[in-house]
Amino acid sequence: MNKPSLMRGVAVRLCLVSVMLAAACAPAASPSATAPLPSPSGSRPSSPATIRIVEPPAGASLTGTSVHVVLSLEGAQIVSATTTTIRPDQGHVHLYVNNVLVSMNYGLEQDVAVASGTYVVKAEFVAADHAPFNPRVWSPEACFTVR
Repeated sequence: MNKPSLMRGVAVRLCLVSVMLAAACAPAASPSATAPLPSPSGSRPSSPATIRIVEPPAGASLTGTSVHVVLSLEGAQIVSATTTTIRPDQGHVHLYVNNVLVSMNYGLEQDVAVASGTYVVKAEFVAADHAPFNPRVWSPEACFTVR
């Protein structure tokens, strides 16, 4: 095994261990951050959307006081208006860092303040009323370290 492959394997393993430790040590998320919100119509639609984190790449080691998060959204579009008239292919993005909601965004790029440490970032595509679809539309998590 060459040195870059070995280093990447070590970084991925460290990231997985950090994620497990962070999950074990993190306070329980508040119900408002994880539970679906009721809607006026009672049931939630499903969405064809898929969302993923483009930057930072999983396992990245970064420096600085902020991280530039770039998302990719397919099968739907971001809308700037909040409305209770929801469509499965329109909505907003909620960005979570270490299971804490840090923004309700109307775009696919954002800078997030960070300090040294290990972070897990994930995004959720939600309906235009800011409530989740059913099933929820989550990105895969990306773990990164700030030195």
